[in-house]
Amino acid sequence: MRKAFAGLVLGSCFALVSVGTPAMAQMRTIIGSQSLALKNGESVEVGEVYYVQNCKSMLKSTPEVEILEGPPGVAATIKEAMVLPRAQKCGNKVAGGLLVVSAKDIEDSSYSNLTLRIVYKTREGERKFSHVFNLSLLP
Repeated sequence: MRKAFAGLVLGSCFALVSVGTPAMAQMRTIIGSQSLALKNGESVEVGEVYYVQNCKSMLKSTPEVEILEGPPGVAATIKEAMVLPRAQKCGNKVAGGLLVVSAKDIEDSSYSNLTLRIVYKTREGERKFSHVFNLSLLP
């Protein structure tokens, strides 16, 4: 039972990072979180998202993403794609997606945290995981 649960947790997207954000008005760098830098009008593919068990996709639909905390002008989407779950040492691609973060209408440089929640609709129910990024925005 534990091995099956561990396989599901490992199969969910990329490694979970720090889950806390500072409660202060001034944002700080969260150690261990991935850093992103975007100029106005740019988009970056952050990583692959998937949910597998025994190298088979458990998804019923493409994962969804929502921004829980972040600066205005930033958007996050998931493009449907076939991805290779390398962390689970799978040899074949499975259904999943690519997480894309975009910036538009950026007028001033800023540095903040971006907190995303990825929602997986699986055969076993809905699963939600959060990810925190250090985000630099440039005009």
